[in-house]
Amino acid sequence: MPMKPTIIDMFNSSVEKFAHNPFLWEKDTNEFVPTTYLETQQQAVLFAAGLLAAGVKPGDKTALLSEGRNAWIISELGILHAGAINVPLSIKLEESNDLVFRIIHSESKFIVVSGGQLPKIRKIIASLHDVEKVIVLDEQTDYQPKEIPLSELLAAGKVLLDKTPEIVAERYKTIRPDDIATISYTSGTTADPKGVMLTHRNYTANVEQALTLMTIPSTFRTLIILPLDHCFAHVAGFYSFMASGASVATVKSGKTGIETLKNIPINIREIRPNLLLSVPTLTKSFKRNIESSIHAKGPVVTWLFNTAIKMSYAYNKEGFNKGQGIQAIYKPLLMLFDKILFSKVREGFGGQIEYFIGGGALLDIDLQRFFYAVGMPVFQGYGLSEATPIISSNGLKRHKLGSSGYLVSPLELKICDDNDNALPNYQKGEIVIRGENVMKGYYKNEKATAETLRDGWLHTGDLGYMDDDGFLYVMGRFKSLLISSDGEKYSPEGIEESMVENSYFIDQVVLHNNQHPFTSAIIAPNKEALKRYVHRKKPELSWETREAKELALTKLQREVNEYRKGGRFEGMFPERWLPSAIAVIGEPFTEQNGLVNSTMKVIRGKVEERYADRIADMYEAGGKEIFNEKNMEALT
Repeated sequence: MPMKPTIIDMFNSSVEKFAHNPFLWEKDTNEFVPTTYLETQQQAVLFAAGLLAAGVKPGDKTALLSEGRNAWIISELGILHAGAINVPLSIKLEESNDLVFRIIHSESKFIVVSGGQLPKIRKIIASLHDVEKVIVLDEQTDYQPKEIPLSELLAAGKVLLDKTPEIVAERYKTIRPDDIATISYTSGTTADPKGVMLTHRNYTANVEQALTLMTIPSTFRTLIILPLDHCFAHVAGFYSFMASGASVATVKSGKTGIETLKNIPINIREIRPNLLLSVPTLTKSFKRNIESSIHAKGPVVTWLFNTAIKMSYAYNKEGFNKGQGIQAIYKPLLMLFDKILFSKVREGFGGQIEYFIGGGALLDIDLQRFFYAVGMPVFQGYGLSEATPIISSNGLKRHKLGSSGYLVSPLELKICDDNDNALPNYQKGEIVIRGENVMKGYYKNEKATAETLRDGWLHTGDLGYMDDDGFLYVMGRFKSLLISSDGEKYSPEGIEESMVENSYFIDQVVLHNNQHPFTSAIIAPNKEALKRYVHRKKPELSWETREAKELALTKLQREVNEYRKGGRFEGMFPERWLPSAIAVIGEPFTEQNGLVNSTMKVIRGKVEERYADRIADMYEAGGKEIFNEKNMEALT
């Protein structure tokens, strides 16, 4: 039986077939310049030789911190050619404790870093005792101890290759499919993130699985607008395109994050992609830009566009059932609308896009209908880092808007209840999967691994159900994961437990974030402690007065703020997951009111259902104002 391919096997196979096809596109100055598959291979081998010359051994961890660019992809391929393990790091990470934890916990001996991210490494290098060398991708005027320029690394690699031309090939031929390729960090149930160990076979298996749902001709181009450290960008982006002989472009980096974002629509028009990967935040932004450009053309065009959109919604339905029944009469008119309106919208995206694939958080069905109407469907997919990540997706051939798509193949999936019993179609439960794309485990975290991987099955922590046609519907969180608007996930228990433990004034707290730009909190306060606090501060105040309630609410806000910069617990948790809005409730969560189970655990779903209106209020204009009437009333 032939051995399963490693990432290097997959790459070399594509180089053999598509040597002179462009693989990478990058805009250094005024236009995108291609790098062929063969040129990419040569650069990756040279990079790997440099790593060998620098002392990289099989299994050594090498952290990679850089903006998306050719050098990112070539660095990862070089690391893997050298038999090492890549630890991809997000450029959004703050150096304080997020970066330090990941680099130390992964035991990274080497760091590959861009010039733009180098200041972060310089601030923390003194605490990174395991790090032997820092490879800087961009030329600097001066270098600090341990830092070496990329040019020096490559020069050393060339010398080594001149002496022993087969040295890199000899190294990568020792790699086995079950060897770890990357350790990708994802947030766990405490303040510490978990390192997802993904093997070479995890990646190549998931590419094979992904290509059962989508066809990528070798002529296709994509612009990767997601961070390259993101598992979704890895597989659905450059590895799936690599396996197909297709092309991958990266967004031109700006001096700031905002500048890079502004480059996205420009680069899309320049590269004219056939397929784009997106997350809800970007998809919403694209829709706003389309609507703004339509409104700018005046009321007549706006009315015409809105009429066409409504008619398209009625005609398309959920995609798989479009044009059925009486709606068929709209087809000629919609063809006209497409020619005079929607085709112009598509030109703004280069005019070649066949579809988007949406990952990360769930995408609102109205957004799906909008892009389906204008002829650029956003096909929702589902996955998570622990599954490398693709589990299901809609596609051109098979789709139902509102679903999370059809399962990749081969893959086993079951929907389970609280006792791990499999449920029939249409019954909601936890999504549990088994396949070659399932991670090896969490690095140096046997407890979390044992909780998540049981008898070969990956328990995703997400809630969903299957229909009779084989489509998966993801409903949210089976467990307590927060999901931000960009698809990042975080488990809130650590924050909640800490707030209750460290504050006399907070008895219970439930954090909420379901694809929102910020996290909110439902707080059951200790009213008696607040009354004593108010009396101590202002004995003359009656608890019934508004001033007393404002003083109490201010104290609650300060308790939450203790976890932010300048507070007693600064840095304990990532700031982005701390609540920015607070809803104070009048009664605690109890077994009697159905919000706590028999083991005294808060039933998050029921809390969110009971206080759905309060949660909605926090995301309205002025929702972050803590002195609102409902908070006041809760303290009576």
